[in-house]
Amino acid sequence: MHIIYHDIGGSHSSVVASYIHLNKLPTDRIPSPKEIIDVPMFDRLERDQIGRLIFHGVDEYGNKVYTLSRLNYEHPMLNAIKSIPEMVGLDEKEVVFVNTTPSVNFLMQLGGGSSRKLKMVTFGRPIVAYGTTKAYGDIVDIVNKTKLKIAPS
Repeated sequence: MHIIYHDIGGSHSSVVASYIHLNKLPTDRIPSPKEIIDVPMFDRLERDQIGRLIFHGVDEYGNKVYTLSRLNYEHPMLNAIKSIPEMVGLDEKEVVFVNTTPSVNFLMQLGGGSSRKLKMVTFGRPIVAYGTTKAYGDIVDIVNKTKLKIAPS
């Protein structure tokens, strides 16, 4: 199975969700902003990676975990990607899309926008990391619900 965590920027909530999913970030405590900043790909997505699936690893069930920056085009982007399994002979049910945008708070938007759009990384990255610590419980909830949905019966 392929699990795709997606959000507008593809660099914050979706990346953190993928690392929680892969058991590389804790579910029993909130990591420090430094731990979040140290996550590969956190606040580091390049312009040419927008709209591409970024592979992060394989979970304990053998599922491949990805992130996707879909900008504000959730419906057309996901429709396009949902057509791919049929093209390559996979069952549509083998691809699970998980929207992490509901976990994004104002600090994440402010910091992420400053860092990614305005290229003010030293200003924005600490803010988005701090905002992520505030949203962390919501991100863990999204991942836990996803894992329950995909767990082998």
